[in-house]
Amino acid sequence: MKVADLFRQKDYSARFEWGYEGVGHVGAASDVVVIVDVLSFTTCVDVVIGKEGVVFPYRMNDETARSFAREKQAILAGKRGEEISLSPASLSSIPEKTRIVLPSPNGSTCTVLAKQCGGIVIAACLRNASAVARFIRDKGGTVTVIASGERWPNGTLRPAIEDMIAAGAILDELTEHTLSPEAQMAVGAFQMARGQLVELLQQCGSGQELIQRGYPEDVAIASMYNCSKAVPILNHEDAYQAAVT
Repeated sequence: MKVADLFRQKDYSARFEWGYEGVGHVGAASDVVVIVDVLSFTTCVDVVIGKEGVVFPYRMNDETARSFAREKQAILAGKRGEEISLSPASLSSIPEKTRIVLPSPNGSTCTVLAKQCGGIVIAACLRNASAVARFIRDKGGTVTVIASGERWPNGTLRPAIEDMIAAGAILDELTEHTLSPEAQMAVGAFQMARGQLVELLQQCGSGQELIQRGYPEDVAIASMYNCSKAVPILNHEDAYQAAVT
C-alpha cells in the first residue's frame, strides 16, 4: 500500500480532513464532499441561498473575476467594507434571487477542487448543519467533510477551530455512517463546543480578527446554529444553488 493511501480514510463512510490537500486526497474517493468555511465563505453562501440566490465560487478577486461576473450576469463581491463583500452581514439585505460571484482563497478554492472529484459538492456551516446532515442521510454513500481553514501570512494552512466544530456538527448526525477517527475527533470538538458556540466563535483567533477589524456582526451571523434549512449544492453551472428536496 502506498503511503498516501493510508491517509484516505477509505475504510469509513464518513471522513474529515483539512484544506486543499484534504479535498484531493480524501474527497476524491467520496460520493459527497462538504465544504465548511464558517468565517465566512459558506456562511455567506447560506445567507444568499436563503434568499433564493445563486453563488458562483471564484478563487481570486482580480480582473478575471470581473470578467467572470459579467459572463455570468452576476454581481462581484468585493472586499469587506464594500457594499457587497465576503461578509455575511453585507449580504443580509441583498434582493432575493441575486446572482453573486464570491471570491475566496479558502472555501471557494476548496469548492473548485471538490468539483474535480466528481461527486456532489455541498456548502455547509453552523447555520445549516442539520439540514445538510439530513440531505446526506437521504442520499447515502460516502461523505468527506472538509474544514477549509484559513491561511497564515506565508500562505500555508492555518487550521481554524470554527470549521472543525461545524464539520463535527454535521458528522454528529450521520448516525448510519461509520466515522473515521478523524471524523470522530471533529464530532468531539463539536460536542465540547455545543453549549458555547457564540462565545467560542467570538473568542477564537478568526473571530477576534473579524471583531477587531470592525465586523462583530459577521461572527454573530456565523454563530447561529441550525437557523437555516438551506442545502447549497454545486449545480451544472458550477454555482451553489438550493437543493430541491
